Amino acid sequence: MTTLVPVTYKGGVYRHDEIMDLIDDLGGYIVQKHVMAQDVVLQSFVPRDDIDLIREIAKPLAGEVTEAPLVGTEIAVVSPSLEIHHLPHTACDIAEYLRSAGAKTNMVGLARGFGKRIANLNDEERDIINEHDLAVYALGNFEECIQQKFPVLRQGVHVPIVVTGAPDRETLVRIIDPPVEGYVGGVGRIMHRFKRPEELAKLDELVDEISRTLDARRDALARDPLSIFPPRLMAIIEERIHEVSMLTHPTPVTAQMEGLRVKLPYDPYAPAVRSLEIADGVTVGDVADVTPSRMRNYILIRIKPFSETRILV
Repeated sequence: MTTLVPVTYKGGVYRHDEIMDLIDDLGGYIVQKHVMAQDVVLQSFVPRDDIDLIREIAKPLAGEVTEAPLVGTEIAVVSPSLEIHHLPHTACDIAEYLRSAGAKTNMVGLARGFGKRIANLNDEERDIINEHDLAVYALGNFEECIQQKFPVLRQGVHVPIVVTGAPDRETLVRIIDPPVEGYVGGVGRIMHRFKRPEELAKLDELVDEISRTLDARRDALARDPLSIFPPRLMAIIEERIHEVSMLTHPTPVTAQMEGLRVKLPYDPYAPAVRSLEIADGVTVGDVADVTPSRMRNYILIRIKPFSETRILV
């Protein structure tokens, strides 16, 4: 079975369609395409054995192919609030840096994240966080505040969590109980954008910690593979449901590790998505749960594992 790995292609707009055709011919999938003036960025999954071939063809076009472990993931960046009280510069920079590493990020500013005694997480915020592949909690500077507030802010969240805060990693490990999947210390509330080398190094450390956490989850999925690869289902939906091409969102269909978020209203389009045929006699409803998202009533698709459906497309 061909192993598809996430990569990012960066190059000029000139002849980039040749790279897109090559990825398609090799059996890969383009998750997202960014065109910025004269530059283009393609986030895609390609066969591991063909990466060198893509690099060879991209070289005359001044293109660069790099591994991007966060491609095909959707990450929630959670902050106690997005108001100046909590200095949201850190959360914004984290979200932006994760996007550059290939992830699709959503900022989640909590409605009641203020105060050690009164902080809370409502059911809508909890459900939205659980719709992602991973949550990054951008916490503050004070050890006591993190120790008292975080158990409430994580209540009901079952996706992997990576915590950032000003205390060092060892302190975060000690004060957070039960433990979470990842910790990055030395990232607290600051009043400026991340510019210094030591600050950018912390963002690289965060990307490494998230990559390690998601790799562990990919290993678990490999033991019981999904009935269909999410980017493949994404390509089928974009091809068959024409309304998707009319959306103005940067990512009208967002790929996740175990499914998709389709940014169409649930009630009018869910039956069409559920009955969409993806192979001979196999529909989306046969291999996935199609449910309404708490985020703007989008369509959320959760692909079932092979052990549950006995179908592998």
